[in-house]
Amino acid sequence: MPLFSFFGSSSSSSPAQKMTYPDQRSEDEWRMVLNKEQFRILREKGTEPAGSGEYDKHYPEQGTLPGAVERHEDRAFGIVRTEIVCSNCGGHLGHVFKGEGFSTPTDERHCVNSVSIKFSPEDPVVSKDSAEKKA
Repeated sequence: MPLFSFFGSSSSSSPAQKMTYPDQRSEDEWRMVLNKEQFRILREKGTEPAGSGEYDKHYPEQGTLPGAVERHEDRAFGIVRTEIVCSNCGGHLGHVFKGEGFSTPTDERHCVNSVSIKFSPEDPVVSKDSAEKKA
């Protein structure tokens, strides 16, 4: 097993398992539409090796899409950090780290797995409110 898989996954229960999301696919259904690396990162909270992602050193000018990401406290590995997940399916996107001295208004570093996100202006943003109205 690669060292990165060990450090990138958590034995704690996933917020995706505790929370309800509009996309309710089973783990088997996710395996059918995701490749092994995507499944490991999105569904098992894995991570890409540091600096290896498609968006390494990419800083989007517009930030995130409103409602696309949820934040949850993550206490895995004996530290407190903020996990970010997709608000549509609960898939693990990465973590946010605060207080590292970044010269941004929020002093945050977003460590997002490029396997879990693709920038596409055509994709609609699905909020929990709109999903609940459809149900």
